[in-house]
Amino acid sequence: MNNINKQSLQAWFRAHSQSRLGRDYINERFVAKKTALVVVDMQNYFMKPGFLAACPMAIEIVSVINEMASDLREKGGTVVWIQTTAAPEATKDWSIYKELYTSKNWERRNTELAEDHEGYEIWPELMVSDTDLRVKKSRFSAFIAGSSDIDTQLKALNIDTLLISGVATSVCCEATARDAMMLNYRTTMVSDGLASMTIEAHENALKALYGMFADVQMCSEIKSKLV
Repeated sequence: MNNINKQSLQAWFRAHSQSRLGRDYINERFVAKKTALVVVDMQNYFMKPGFLAACPMAIEIVSVINEMASDLREKGGTVVWIQTTAAPEATKDWSIYKELYTSKNWERRNTELAEDHEGYEIWPELMVSDTDLRVKKSRFSAFIAGSSDIDTQLKALNIDTLLISGVATSVCCEATARDAMMLNYRTTMVSDGLASMTIEAHENALKALYGMFADVQMCSEIKSKLV
């Protein structure tokens, strides 16, 4: 997404925030020690050309995620890397999802997301620290019951504020954000740290989330409020 599109989208959110709240932002301050950057599905399967679910736009947001992660770590915050797994037990009770695929593509999906496959690995240009949290999920949302242990891990660290980034904005990132808010996390979408298959899907997802489930801010805006 080019800078003009990013600025135009942010102007839309700021105008709506002023109209609804009388101020520019829903979340005006981020306390680093209580904040986690949640990086969703930045795996080869969802990024690298040739994989079944490759989203080229995701490659463009790598530098933003690295910048946000580095700044948050320096100030005492937490970074969480979420990876979708196709381990055999992951979708055994999710037959409806399987029905969306042909048998050939379902087999390919499970092969490319197997934990011993290149597709499962986090994109190599992302800067992952040994101090970061790693989470496996089996559903679009990391927070839905049975999908992962992310809620337990975050609560153990007294995290109450989330910054959502990753791919795809309109699928796993949106689902994760909605459930996080309903589990009482203060949630903000990092608009330039998210990617979808199309600009329209990206923007529509953020507009749908804004105001009821999450704030939407750019990395630079969040960094200026991070204490």
